[in-house]
Amino acid sequence: MWIIFACLSAFFAGITAVISKCGIKTTDSSLATALRTIVIIIFSWLIVVIVGSFNTITTIENKTLLFIILSGLSTGASWICYFKALQLGSVNKVVPIDKSSTILTIILAIIFFNEGFSILKLCAIILISLGIYLMIEKKDVTYQTNHKNWIIYALLSAIFASLTAILGKMGISNIESNLGTAIRTSVVLIMAWILVFMTGKTKNLKHINRNELFFIFLSGITTGASWLCYYNALQNGTTSVVVAIDKLSIIVTVIFSYFAFKERLSKKSFLGLMLLIGGTILLAII
Repeated sequence: MWIIFACLSAFFAGITAVISKCGIKTTDSSLATALRTIVIIIFSWLIVVIVGSFNTITTIENKTLLFIILSGLSTGASWICYFKALQLGSVNKVVPIDKSSTILTIILAIIFFNEGFSILKLCAIILISLGIYLMIEKKDVTYQTNHKNWIIYALLSAIFASLTAILGKMGISNIESNLGTAIRTSVVLIMAWILVFMTGKTKNLKHINRNELFFIFLSGITTGASWLCYYNALQNGTTSVVVAIDKLSIIVTVIFSYFAFKERLSKKSFLGLMLLIGGTILLAII
C-alpha cells in the first residue's frame, strides 16, 4: 500500500506545480504560499479528526516533536524558494532542479538510516544528475526568464526539500503520519505569515486577482493530498524509494505544463527527462 500512496503523492505533486504557476502570475509568491498553507492546514487537521489520531497528540515525545518542527521549518523554506523560482522561471526548468533533492536525500538516508549503498544506486544518481544537466540549458540560466536568480531559488528549494524528507522520517517514526503532517503544516503556516508580515505584503491581499486566488487555494488542496499520501508512504516504506517515486511527479508536471503553458521540451531536454525518469525508476526497484 505504501507504494500506491507514493504514486498518488507523485501525481498530486505534479499537478501542484502547474496549478501554483497559474496562481502566481501577478501575486507575490510568499503571499501565495501563506494563503495556500491555510487550505492545507484545514485539510490536514480534518484528516486527523477523521482518522481519530487527534487524541494521541499529548503522547508525542519531545524528540519527535522537535524533528517535526524542524521538518516544518525546512518545508516552509523549501516552499518559499520553490514558488519564487516558479514565479521567475519556466516550470519545465525549475521542477527538474527541485527534483535533484533526490540525490542529497539518498546520501543523507544512507548516513542517518543505514539504507545501504550499491553500484546500481550510484548508477541511478549518475542518470538523475545527467538528466538534470541536460534539462537545464545554459541559455535558460541567463536569458529565458525575467531574472536569473530563479536557479538559485530552485537549488535552495531542493536542499531544503531533502532536509524535509530526512527530518520528516525522523519525526514520524513514533507518531501517526497524518498527525505529524498536520503539526508540521502548522509550523509552515506560522513561518509563512511571519514572512508576509515582516515584508509588509499584507497590503497586497485586497489586490489579488480572483482567478489567481482560485488556483492558489486549489494548489493548497492538491498539496495537502500529496503530503498526506507522501508521509503515509514515508512512515511505512523505504525512504529512498518513497522519495524516488515521489519525484516521478515531473512526468505529470511536464505533461500538464505543455497543455497549460505550451512549454515544449527540446530534444536535449527530452533526453534529460528520460534519463531522470530512468534513474528514478532504478532507485525505486533496487
